[in-house]
Amino acid sequence: MRSILEESMLERRSMPLENRPRLPRIPLSKRNRAVVRALNPMLVTYLEASRNLCEMDSTLFGAALAVCRILGAKLPISGRATQQSSAITAWRKIIEDHIAKARALIGRLTSFRSADIKQKLTERIDDLKQKIAAWRKRIRRFSERSRWFNQNRLFQSDQKRLYKSLERQEVYGAGPGPDQADTVAFWRGLWSELVNHNEGPWMEVVASQSASVTPVDPITITPENVAEAVCRALTVQFEISSE
Repeated sequence: MRSILEESMLERRSMPLENRPRLPRIPLSKRNRAVVRALNPMLVTYLEASRNLCEMDSTLFGAALAVCRILGAKLPISGRATQQSSAITAWRKIIEDHIAKARALIGRLTSFRSADIKQKLTERIDDLKQKIAAWRKRIRRFSERSRWFNQNRLFQSDQKRLYKSLERQEVYGAGPGPDQADTVAFWRGLWSELVNHNEGPWMEVVASQSASVTPVDPITITPENVAEAVCRALTVQFEISSE
């Protein structure tokens, strides 16, 4: 057990954090707890000899790795998660290969264009260009769909991180602001000067149709009307609450 512990600590001591394997979750059981309790006294010497937090972190990680190896837990390959996240997806690589081959074929057809087969070559080149445009749209559509999927999943797991990723730095224009007199003159020209609008003949049609409509008598609301309405509302509310 001590040899496995020392081997694990020496193996992972100089390894960068991003290359460390993701340790699996160990279920709680009597056997697993016994292994952990047996390794705890062995760590005292290594922890006391640690000169900084980095060495202490390496020691603790090596101990956790030793526990996984003793229990026979399956460990992932180091750096696999980083490689997968930065790798190009298979479907995108296939489409990009199609685009590269189509562009190469367009170049060859353009170089061999002659007068007798010019029409056929032109049609073939146009067809390839349309395919390239369709493939590029497919890549854009799939990329947007993947981005939406990742954002939805991130929203369910970590909303703060999602909102932070959606933030964009606003760029304001540099330089002096507008002149105050010009600003006042601009808005005064919009709101203060009278303008005669030509509404067109439809206004005359509406006016002739509305001539026979009897206007509504003006309604004057007094403070007594407001007080009466408020008292009536309070009475209804009291009756409902008492029921």
